[in-house]
Amino acid sequence: MLNWISIAAINMALAVALGAFGAHGLKNSVSIQQLEWWQTATLYWFVHGLGLLLVGILIRLNYTTQTTAWLLQIGALIFAGSLYAMTLGAPRWLGAITPIGGMLMILGWLWLAVSTFRLGHTA
Repeated sequence: MLNWISIAAINMALAVALGAFGAHGLKNSVSIQQLEWWQTATLYWFVHGLGLLLVGILIRLNYTTQTTAWLLQIGALIFAGSLYAMTLGAPRWLGAITPIGGMLMILGWLWLAVSTFRLGHTA
């Protein structure tokens, strides 16, 4: 079983580093729209890192399954990764996969609801 708490911590460290790089390293070299893409990617990366931390704890307590974590992690990678790539000059058609990442994140949160219900835990 993966250590989702450690993975979450790495995600959050990366979010801080990528946020700082966007604010200081890209500020004068990309358009305002590209900087907004970067900021959106960083926000979602950080929020889902925090969510993954919670999910990692819930997995250890047997309140949910690893499916939740996988959906959130892969969704965040696709969502933020495509925005980061476009900011750095990748073709804009890559933005067509961004919603796939968003949908996986939504499914991750819904799976958390379903799995906690199915496992019969009440909080």
